[in-house]
Amino acid sequence: MATEQPNVGLKDLIAKMELTNLTPELDLEDITILHSDINRPALQLAGFFDYFDSDRVQVIGKVEYAYLNNMFASERKAIVDKLFSSKIPCLILAREMEPLEDMLESAARHEIPLLQTPKNTSYFISELNRYLKVELAPSISIHGVLVDVYGEGILITGESGIGKSETALELIKRGHRLVADDVVEIKKVSDQTLLGTSPDIIRHFIEVRGIGIVDCKVLFGVESVQDRHGIDVVIKLEDWNPEKEYDRLGMVEDYMDILGNKVVCHTIPIRPGRNLAIIVESAAINHRQKAMGYNAAVELNNRVLSNLAKRTKDKHK
Repeated sequence: MATEQPNVGLKDLIAKMELTNLTPELDLEDITILHSDINRPALQLAGFFDYFDSDRVQVIGKVEYAYLNNMFASERKAIVDKLFSSKIPCLILAREMEPLEDMLESAARHEIPLLQTPKNTSYFISELNRYLKVELAPSISIHGVLVDVYGEGILITGESGIGKSETALELIKRGHRLVADDVVEIKKVSDQTLLGTSPDIIRHFIEVRGIGIVDCKVLFGVESVQDRHGIDVVIKLEDWNPEKEYDRLGMVEDYMDILGNKVVCHTIPIRPGRNLAIIVESAAINHRQKAMGYNAAVELNNRVLSNLAKRTKDKHK
C-alpha cells in the first residue's frame, strides 16, 4: 500500500468550477489547495483575525460585498489589504460581483488570485466543497482489482498471479463492469464511503497472463467499464490451505481496515474447479441482502434453534 498527500492545483479548480480569473497577470502554476473547508471571511472583514485559517479558499458573497461597500474607503483598504496579506490561496467573488478597486490593487500587490463565479453563493460553496472533499480526501493505492458487480463495489485482492484479473475478465463477460485492474486508487470521502478508481495511464486495461494487455472498453464496449465506484466488499483470494479452517456459515464477518474505514472482507481459497466469478457474484448479492436486513446465516441459525426448541418441547410432553 502507498499513501499520497492530496492537493488540487488552482488552475484545475478554476477549470472545474468554471471560474473567471480577474488577475490573469499572476502565475497560478505553483498554487495548490490543501484543505477542503471553505471560508466566508465575515469576521475577518470586521477586523477579527484570531483563529483565521488562511489556508482555506475564501469566498465573498452578497452580504460580505455589501458590508465592504458600506465601509469608509480608508478602513476598507486596510481590511482588504490585511486579508490578502494573510497569504490566502485565492479569493472568489460569487454572483458575478465586480471587484472593488481596493481588491484588485491589493490582490496584485500580494500576488493573490482574485476569481469570479456567476453562481449563487450558497450553491457555489456547496459544489466547491463537494469537489474538494473528493479530490482532497485521504488516499491510498492498493494492488488489486475493483469491479462493479450488481451495483456493489467488489475489491479483489491477493498475491500476484493468483487469478484476480482473470476473475475480473470473467465478470465482465457476465455483464459486470471493470473499474480498475492491478492498481486501485482509493479515497476516503467520508467515514462510511471509500471511492476507488484507476490511474489514468492504465484505465480500462487488464493484464491477462499468457494473452497480454486487453482493452476492455474497446473489446467489450463502454458498458463494460466505469471510471469510479464505492468499495463495499473485499474478496481476498489465497491458495487453498488444507490445514486452515475456513468460514462455512458466515455468522461472524471479518473486516479489512482501509484508511480507518472497516470493509467487509471474505477470504476465498483457490482450488481447481471453483468458479470464482459466481462466488464473487454471490458475495455481492449476499452483501446487498444483508444491507436490506436479511442474513441467510442468521435465518438458518434461527431455524435450527427453533427446531431444537420444538424437539425439546415434544420430548418433555
